[in-house]
Amino acid sequence: MSATSAGADARPAQWRAGLGRLAAGAALLTAVALLPWLSGNDPALTVLRARSADQDPTAAQLAAVREQLHLDEGPFTHLAHWLGGLPQGDAGTSWVSGEPVLPQVTAAFAVSFTLMLAALVVTIATAALVSARTLYLGSRRRLRQGRAATGAAVLAALPKFLLASLLATVCGVWLGWFPSSGWEGPPSMVLPALALGVPSGAMIGGLLDQSLPAAFHEPWARTWHAHGFPPGLIARHALRRTLAGVLPQLLPTVVALVGGAVAVEKIFNIPGLGRLALDAAIAQDLPPLQTATLSLILLGIAAGLLIQALRRALLGPALRERALPTLHAPALPPARSIRWIAGACAVALLTLVVAGLLRDPLHVDTAARLLPPSAAHPLGTDALGRDLLARLGHGALRTVGVALAVTAVCAVAGLLLGMAAQVGAGLTEVVSTLPAVLAGLLTTAVTGPSAWGAACAVCLVGWTPYAAQAAALLEQERAGGHMLASLSLGAGPGYLLRRHLLPAVLPAVGRNALLRLPTTVLVLASLGFLGLGEQPPTAEWGRLLSENQPYTELAPWTVLGPACALVLLSVLAVSGTPSGPGRPRRAAGR
Repeated sequence: MSATSAGADARPAQWRAGLGRLAAGAALLTAVALLPWLSGNDPALTVLRARSADQDPTAAQLAAVREQLHLDEGPFTHLAHWLGGLPQGDAGTSWVSGEPVLPQVTAAFAVSFTLMLAALVVTIATAALVSARTLYLGSRRRLRQGRAATGAAVLAALPKFLLASLLATVCGVWLGWFPSSGWEGPPSMVLPALALGVPSGAMIGGLLDQSLPAAFHEPWARTWHAHGFPPGLIARHALRRTLAGVLPQLLPTVVALVGGAVAVEKIFNIPGLGRLALDAAIAQDLPPLQTATLSLILLGIAAGLLIQALRRALLGPALRERALPTLHAPALPPARSIRWIAGACAVALLTLVVAGLLRDPLHVDTAARLLPPSAAHPLGTDALGRDLLARLGHGALRTVGVALAVTAVCAVAGLLLGMAAQVGAGLTEVVSTLPAVLAGLLTTAVTGPSAWGAACAVCLVGWTPYAAQAAALLEQERAGGHMLASLSLGAGPGYLLRRHLLPAVLPAVGRNALLRLPTTVLVLASLGFLGLGEQPPTAEWGRLLSENQPYTELAPWTVLGPACALVLLSVLAVSGTPSGPGRPRRAAGR
């Protein structure tokens, strides 16, 4: 296939992707505009309470607010009026404060974007550390055993808000190395960037670490090593080959921090876009909420286009000419330690759950508040005197069951949308930066606060990492010479899907889903903590972390149990999956 014909085929795809971005952005802005009316609450009452905290407003006050804000005109009139003012640089005024919206959103966006760049640096450094061993050994042809990426799983399972609390307490308050609150310059970025970047870097580094062995298994790597090429040169080219499949994860993992780092922004008192959007959504203050949402949409589209350009630059002409070789996972035997690690995690987790099921999770004893671990309470007690081991055990089935179901739905939806790359690309870019909290508010407005509503909210935004990964891997697979050979031999779409496309994508998407399983638990917990999901006194691991987070400094054992359970679950999940980015090489002549 010539470059001219490839370019001609790419133009309609670009138009379809552009229309997808426009449709997705318009749908999201419309949903945000409908939020006050979907919630079933009187928008005038919500705005009035946000202004003055008046618990018993009069009918005259409500009528005055409706008249002032023109609420009787409906949501679409407000949306059209807001859109009409944007070309003139007018994003309206806040319904609550009465101040112009654009300066507020611009300042908050600048803060969040700067924090995202700092977190990106930490993410890259962490990913480099996680994959350094494989990169070193592979470039010297010393890879002899597969890895389970347990270190990456441990770091990726760390709750960002818990890590932020620990860093603020230890490095900010006790040691005084960095500011623990506020936004006053580069030193203020260090601790929040670490809290956001370390788990994200472990996630991306784990995916990269699992992809590198296949790159070192390619014929060129063996040939270069035999001819005495420097290991550094081999490592750089292997990294370039595998980065193209991992780069799309930066969009939903790092770029989404601009609007999704609400908990970390609150802990460090950072005036970012996430806090602004959340406060506006709770107060149903539409102008700043719509402007913040539009900023996130534009950021997602710009970042998606940039990542797509970087991917194509890394893959080079082979992608355009349909001559890209397929990565095949080498048959590396698993290390003996993997089985021991998986067995130890399974035994420890099962012991905690069984021991907790034998205790009462709802018994309140105010005289036993925040007791440290002892024989009577092996994991200590919480702020109400409830036994933490009991709550951990009784919440295991609900936590793991809901998280597995949500992760499975997100992975399947992401796979389907990733296969429709021309339509799903724009949708992925738009939704990837949408905070799960905002999706929870939109969902709760329809379903009410419940575990089902929180699960639906996570499903609305949680499919984006899998869609980005599937689209990137499928693009690389379709650019392989073996696909052209199969087509020339008369292979149909069904055969290509069964024998080429799905085997190249499913293993990688499955490993990504297992690595993100603890993240799903924490997102569900954050929605429950805000009153949008699982309600008290239900015992659930994420809720245990959220409701005990304020006592981290006074009673660290209150969060140690559920945090360790999440780490054990994550390590157990990744230890039971084979490594490698794709299908194993088929035997010759098959």
